[in-house]
Amino acid sequence: MSTTHHTHLRAVDLRAAAQLLTQATHGATRVVEGVHRAVLDTVGLPGGPTPGRTRGLTGLVYRGVHGVTALAGLGAEAVLARVEQRFPADTATPDSPQRLAMRSALNGVMGDRLATQGNSLALPMTLQHAGQPLDLSSPLTVPDASPRLLVMLHGLCMNDQQWTSDQGGQTVNHGEALAQALGCTPLYLRYNTGRHIADNGREFADQMEALLARWPVPVQEIALLGHSMGGLVARSAVHQAQARRLGWPARLRHLVCLGTPHHGAPLERAGQWLHILLGTTSYTAPLASLARLRSAGITDLRHGQVRRDDRAESDRFTHTEDRRQPLPLPAGVGCYAVAATTATRRSTVAERLLGDGLVPLRSALGEHDDPAHRLDFPTDHQWVAYRTGHLGLLGSPAVTAQLLRWLR
Repeated sequence: MSTTHHTHLRAVDLRAAAQLLTQATHGATRVVEGVHRAVLDTVGLPGGPTPGRTRGLTGLVYRGVHGVTALAGLGAEAVLARVEQRFPADTATPDSPQRLAMRSALNGVMGDRLATQGNSLALPMTLQHAGQPLDLSSPLTVPDASPRLLVMLHGLCMNDQQWTSDQGGQTVNHGEALAQALGCTPLYLRYNTGRHIADNGREFADQMEALLARWPVPVQEIALLGHSMGGLVARSAVHQAQARRLGWPARLRHLVCLGTPHHGAPLERAGQWLHILLGTTSYTAPLASLARLRSAGITDLRHGQVRRDDRAESDRFTHTEDRRQPLPLPAGVGCYAVAATTATRRSTVAERLLGDGLVPLRSALGEHDDPAHRLDFPTDHQWVAYRTGHLGLLGSPAVTAQLLRWLR
């Protein structure tokens, strides 16, 4: 019986939460002042020195709220910093599944901000084996290390532990099933899904190169299996690694994408339209800032942007057309696509509207109206799971069986 102790809450979480609360209070105050300013505009009263700001006694009140919030935030951080010193975090103690799920969801929504601000809730990128992170700074000791590696990449707001699910009393984990059948070692990537996909791809490429140098036995074959955003991170990593002439892509034999939005996801485009619509009137314009809380990783899902050159850094929230340059599948690698739809058969509605609830069927299969953007997955390298949702792909024994047929 395992005696591993997990912690749901740590002292460091209190200071991280205080930072988020301070930022949220500043943001809410700016929204309220912006709406107040819009109301004053209707009666012709002069505004403050900057757009969306008030003046006079009203402006003084809002500035006072910001000042008090800043002081309270600094005071709370100072007190909680002393609490951390008294109860230092045990970095060897793993997160509980509940804490990890909370951090993963928060990272997906605003992980780019957490990383920039040095918030302790930001997840570092790690390769996990048997539930433990690999230390890639020194030679690795891995019992029964295989020369064949299977690396699993999770999707947005998720983590490596969520590859395991229970289906009617049966535990399903594609990685474990494939490893047992194929004699390979499964590794699981854990990463901050709120960062730009290309940035995660570059770091993953570097970690794979370090892994290749420190694996206990010479690596002969590598297979990548990505779910949702994980498939885009995998494609980005391969592209950047090849461009930089790293060694590990020469050993890459398989690239499998499960429900990956190769050409974008409608929900992100809906968020983009929400931002545009809120900005059409002076009364709702201050609320548009709420739509700008979406992380860089989420906005990259608008069109499935996997390269740094694909994104517009000036304002990623504005309505822009698909400005990606075509990026074909990597040559010499067996590439496979699993898509899902909640429908019972393929149809125009199933392909363009339903999909798996998050990703359209055509996007998951790499299909595109522009031939230059079309991903040429061979017909026998495509498979559709019917009556299956986006997350259902992770717990489907039928998906495991299909992966085994391909990778054997």
